[in-house]
Amino acid sequence: MAIPASVHWLSKPALRNPTFVSAFTGWNDAADAASSAVRHLIDGWGATPLAEISPEPYTDFATIRPHVRLGESGERKIMWPTVTLWHVSGAGGDVILSLGPEPSLQWKRFAGDLLSVAEHFGSTLFLTLGALLADVAHRRPVQLIGTATDADLIERFSLRRSRYEGPTGIIGVLHDEFSRAALPSASLWAAVPAYASQVPSPKASLALMRRTCEIIGTPAPIGAVLHLIERYEEQVNTLVNEDDDLVEYVERLETATDSGMILSDEVNDDQLQLEFVSEASDEEAAEFVDEVERFLREQNSD
Repeated sequence: MAIPASVHWLSKPALRNPTFVSAFTGWNDAADAASSAVRHLIDGWGATPLAEISPEPYTDFATIRPHVRLGESGERKIMWPTVTLWHVSGAGGDVILSLGPEPSLQWKRFAGDLLSVAEHFGSTLFLTLGALLADVAHRRPVQLIGTATDADLIERFSLRRSRYEGPTGIIGVLHDEFSRAALPSASLWAAVPAYASQVPSPKASLALMRRTCEIIGTPAPIGAVLHLIERYEEQVNTLVNEDDDLVEYVERLETATDSGMILSDEVNDDQLQLEFVSEASDEEAAEFVDEVERFLREQNSD
């Protein structure tokens, strides 16, 4: 596949069968967890810029606006919302990293741009990172779900076959495009607390980074993330402790997690479901879910 004119090379390395890791800000990036995970990988590995995808065909600039920045001598510069690609060679092999805003327009054409880069370098795996709001507790380990359609990937990396049907984002479109091209792809999703959606979650970013690097087969550059987690939990604790009802709700979520409740693989792009996998009976599980739903309805009515 020829490289489209919308892909502007910044360097031309000789990469060998790289893993392609991608995340987008916006709808697929609750609490900035996925985009921050890729940003930490770029910075931690000292990745080199590879290419930029022109934002002009894909962006509604009235929705995702460019920013003005002032240089050291006061000159004004427009910073366009651009999807940028980086490359790095590590212990697990070559990696391409992609980060930028979710495109607003021409998703199929945009997916073709990324596919053309992957095919140009002979990429062997396309891996997307996302984060979703869910009924999970911030003081408990981050729950991750990894999905794929390729049977070999599912077996090799202990992933699940997604059974979701419904609205999707650019990530779903990209996986469809790569699947049609017979290029293996997988997706990792982190659950972040819905009650702390405005607080960036380094805890979820760390979980995504570690799982990504397990799949790649290389150590994760986690040093810059670890020291942020204590501050994150302090921030969210302060938020929760200001509302007695929220304190009760979070305690219920913690009880659910400690009882063996995990995320279901039947997830969509903006909400995760929960299911019991412990020895709790179906009646006990249903009763707890009813209580949580009743609590949420009461909060919404207030």
